Amino acid sequence: MKDVERNAPKVEARTVKGCQDLLPEDMIPRKKVVRAIEDVFERYGFLPIETPALEHLETLLGAGGEETNKELFRLESPEGDPIALRFDMTVPFARLLAQYPDKLKTPFRRYACGPVWRADKPGPGRFRQFTQFDIDAAGSESAAVDAEIIAIMAEVMQAVGIGDFVVLVNNRKVVDALLYGHNVRCPARHKHVLRVIDKLAKVGIENVRLELGEGRMDESGDPIPGVKLDKETIDGLLSFLAIQADTRHGIVEAMRAALPPGEQTDAAMAEMDELASNLDALGVDEKHAVFAPSLARGLDYYTGPVFETILPNAPEFGSVMGGGRYNQLVARFLEEPIPCTGMSVGLDRLMAALRYLGVVPEEKTIVEALVMTLGNVPVSEAMRVAAELRGNGICAEVYFGAKRSLKAQLSHADRFGIPVAVILGEDELAQGMVSVKDLMAGKQQRADISDHDTYRKAGKATQVTVPNTILIDTVRNLLEHDRGQSE
Repeated sequence: MKDVERNAPKVEARTVKGCQDLLPEDMIPRKKVVRAIEDVFERYGFLPIETPALEHLETLLGAGGEETNKELFRLESPEGDPIALRFDMTVPFARLLAQYPDKLKTPFRRYACGPVWRADKPGPGRFRQFTQFDIDAAGSESAAVDAEIIAIMAEVMQAVGIGDFVVLVNNRKVVDALLYGHNVRCPARHKHVLRVIDKLAKVGIENVRLELGEGRMDESGDPIPGVKLDKETIDGLLSFLAIQADTRHGIVEAMRAALPPGEQTDAAMAEMDELASNLDALGVDEKHAVFAPSLARGLDYYTGPVFETILPNAPEFGSVMGGGRYNQLVARFLEEPIPCTGMSVGLDRLMAALRYLGVVPEEKTIVEALVMTLGNVPVSEAMRVAAELRGNGICAEVYFGAKRSLKAQLSHADRFGIPVAVILGEDELAQGMVSVKDLMAGKQQRADISDHDTYRKAGKATQVTVPNTILIDTVRNLLEHDRGQSE
């Protein structure tokens, strides 16, 4: 049987297009970023939940609009039920609110992190399977809650080490008032205009102008149908989208002056005024949260404020966070709607941008100390020392490689960037002693040395032999020194 298996055709090892494998050097910084984001979420009172990757097709179909319907990965359960992989974390949350009214009484705040799937075209930082890290607040229509979401977006950026970012903010009610004021009232045409405006940052103002009119050809030569608005309407829309001011309240006033008077405009502007005042109360800097009339989020379920975070120094990654208010989504499941607002961190895109910006340090291991043995030292001694290190909060690994030479063991530590080696030798063991080597310091000292003797001396200078009784303190001191050097 084993011979048959050995001679069987080999399967090509490959990853599905649009998916990615995450190795230790990917996962270690990723988990740190997740913890930093979780800390921000929890400071604002958001609670963790988890939902299945699979949902009934009827739960997802139509929730995100026509484009999202096309991107669904559709499956069939063993019982023959039509199901699909979730395309976001928000629709499952709406389903959860409807399914557990007694357990999830509003107001309720949650966060969730997990993979989602969209049959989209892969690109830089864009995958078909990717991870979303969401927060949602259910049960309040207050713009103060939207302001908190925006403040959280700003705090998340600062928590992961990015200082140059902008949270763009708009309101679907503002866009609706604008379109109705220009007699764009047909629902299908209304949605078409929103989709075109949403592409402004990607395709530029002139291409948007063409798409709002007769249409244009894309880069491959395929026709893109236009909305077929007249020139006067297009000029009015684009003039509004270009509104700028030094402050959020200034932009509100400029929008108010440009919109047609009426109840729809009054309601939209009152909401934006309240949002601006609450952002001021939360201390959100004007440069970090900017009201942008040109912002139009793509998903159809937004009903009020919408927001997304961009990185001026990495514009090719697009939005790394986005969200908005969706007061009607839960009404797909219940007679009474539950007002909600929230946002999502595109974790994969954010991590790609952090690497591009040099914010994420290269880390291949979480091991702080490698326990090594020389000569006939019993493995049980290495296990005992490792247990002592772990018991004192130090991440430790015992070397179990086939090659047992000192060089092989040090090479293993160097390959993964392990900072400290604890070396157990026969003579030291008999005397109740142990050698501790600061591998990071030794590496730095030897980096620019070309003379062989000096090189060897530099290596020995970073190694000390100490009594077993002070092993833990010695390792801790070396680790603290290395951390101080790297900061």
